[in-house]
Amino acid sequence: MSRTPSVHASAVLVGERAVLIRGPSGSGKSRLAFDLILAGRSGQLPSAILVGDDRVHLDTAGEQLWVCPARELAGLIEIRGLGIRRCAFVAEAVVGLVVDLAAEDAERLPPPEALRSRLNGVSLPRIPVSAGFHPLPLVVAALTTTESSSPRNLTEDCAQGIGNHITSTIASDSVGAASPLYRQEPGD
Repeated sequence: MSRTPSVHASAVLVGERAVLIRGPSGSGKSRLAFDLILAGRSGQLPSAILVGDDRVHLDTAGEQLWVCPARELAGLIEIRGLGIRRCAFVAEAVVGLVVDLAAEDAERLPPPEALRSRLNGVSLPRIPVSAGFHPLPLVVAALTTTESSSPRNLTEDCAQGIGNHITSTIASDSVGAASPLYRQEPGD
């Protein structure tokens, strides 16, 4: 991968795809990165390992967006209250999800166009998160659940106060079924 200019972001490889975490300084990028690593260790998510914290490089190869750590920060992560710590990391990963912290367009029921982001010509699933809202449950849900297969118009149902407000996610059926958070009992 070529060394493009770095961007202010963090990234964690969860399973086979990286979660790219963007947001202004102090929005919680490092915190979410470490939370994802811990969620991987606890079994809430597939194995999760740091790609880079604070500064990463993005590059496009084929139709995929790749991320790698800034060389001088490789293997380092900020843990608020402890400072800069060393941890295991991977040298590169394919990005599968973008999380935008303190996003101005974050909504309870975002329109479909808000759930996609185009980076370096690659369209990716996106989660816009409001300032002050803890992002980990949203990311875990996006990685471990699947879109409702209901043919009903959920947006219209929500406007009428009907239903449970399920919207699209990025997980595949196989990822969701493999997650310890996803358990289907016989007869469900």
